[in-house]
This record gives sequence, C-alpha cells and structure tokens, in this order.
Amino acid sequence: MVVTVNKIIPFSTVDGPGNRTAIFLQGCNMNCLYCHNPETRSKCVHCGTCVSSCPTGALSFEGQKVVYNSTKCIHCDRCINVCPHDSSPKTLDMTPEQVWQKVENQIPFIRGITVSGGECTLYPEFLTELFTLAQAHGLSTLIDSNGTLDFEQYPDLLAVTDGVMLDIKAGNSEEHKRVTGWDNSLVLKNARFLASKAKLYEVRTVVSPDLFDAEQTIIQTGDMLSGFLSLRPIRYKLISYRPMGVRQQYKDTLKIPAREQMEYYARLLAAKGFKDIIII
Repeated sequence: MVVTVNKIIPFSTVDGPGNRTAIFLQGCNMNCLYCHNPETRSKCVHCGTCVSSCPTGALSFEGQKVVYNSTKCIHCDRCINVCPHDSSPKTLDMTPEQVWQKVENQIPFIRGITVSGGECTLYPEFLTELFTLAQAHGLSTLIDSNGTLDFEQYPDLLAVTDGVMLDIKAGNSEEHKRVTGWDNSLVLKNARFLASKAKLYEVRTVVSPDLFDAEQTIIQTGDMLSGFLSLRPIRYKLISYRPMGVRQQYKDTLKIPAREQMEYYARLLAAKGFKDIIII
C-alpha cells in the first residue's frame, strides 16, 4: 500500500497535544478558497514548470519526469509557488512501514503522530496500518480531516484513532459548497458521530468576514456538540484567515477578521459550555 507523502515534520507542537510527528499526505477532494497549503491538493503531473525556477538545481527534468535532489534544496518554495497544478515536486511515494521508519526515530521525544494533508482520509487503509504501528509503540494517533470520509463505515480505522481534528468550514450547506465545492451534510454527520463516540478531539472554523456567516456557523456547531461535552471535552479552534500561502487569485479578495470579533465568537462558545477555546 503506497500513498504520496508531501512532507513529514519530525517535531510539531501545533498539530495536537504535546510534541508530535506530523505527516502530510498529498491530495485533497475539496477546493477551499482560503486553502493555506494548496501545494498539497494535487499529484505532480511532471509538467516541468518548476524546474527552471529552482535557484540551486535541485530539480531536473529526466525521462519525462521531474526529479528532485533533496541535498541541493534550500527550501525556498519557489517550485511550489510557480506550480500551476497545486502540487509539489518534492513528494515521495511511501508505504505505512516506510513512514513508520521515519517516525520511530522520534519515539523518545514525541507523544504521538498526527496525519494531515491535503485530505488524509482519502487513504483510510493506509491510516489504519500506520496507526496500528504507532499505537503498538505507545504513541497516540490523531487525524486532521475535512470530514468527507464517513467514519461510521470504517470501524477498524476508528479503533486505532485516538481523536479527530475536524474542520467545520460553514454551517450552511450552500455557503459550505461555495467555500469548498462540497455540501456539508457528511461533515456535520461526522461531527455528531465522532462526538458520540468520544473521538472528536477538536473542531476548527476559519473565519473570513463576508465569506460566510461565521456567527451562525459557530452557534450552530456549538449547539450541535454541546450535549457531547460530558463524554469528552472538545477543543474549538477559531482560526483568523491570513493570506500566507493562499493562492494569488483569492489572497486579496478575502478579509482578515478583527480580534474583537473572534473574542466575541469565543464568548458564544463559552456560554454553551466549551472550556477549551483557542483563537489563532
């Protein structure tokens, strides 16, 4: 079983509790207007556009394929900035065992692993195998997801998953479709199901004024999940839109919310019983 891996961050303190290794898989089924890592959306098609942009010669075009030399790379990101296909030439095809070999070197220094993307749940069997290895060595396992996998249909994956960090991008279905290209009915179903199984670790909403009704989304989500807080505390992360990494065609059309607005949303959630609310 092989998936395309965008990158592996050995030590991360922002992808779940404690120090963790974060694995980012390539490929996503949504098209979020504010996507902050669009280079993870698609597979490389080997068009060669990136090759001439590389200042150190880390990229070459050989046998109709882009070849990446990591020893020459200075990680300037010029290649992903010029890519017309929302991809990266620096990805690797890896099995769960190969990813685990990268993780196990950090075992004394990490609490667990978090798999993100792109959208990592496009590869549920891969996640199941990787998480089985991680839990066998005492590491916790988290999924960072847009909620488009029907988790109820994957009990084997859920059995080796300690928690899901779930994006709720808009509460209204039409607004969600405008922001992401997808209806949100399965996302909301997953939120309720995961919360009922005490598997919902975190909910995140990115806020950009005028993009969708953030207040209604936060009220609706808070109401939907407040009854499950006694089973497991659910962190709610309110994320202020920022233009870093966003595709140029959307970067200048989206707005950054005021801190006061974000604090108001946090108070709405606190009134519904949420204790762990983070504004970033």
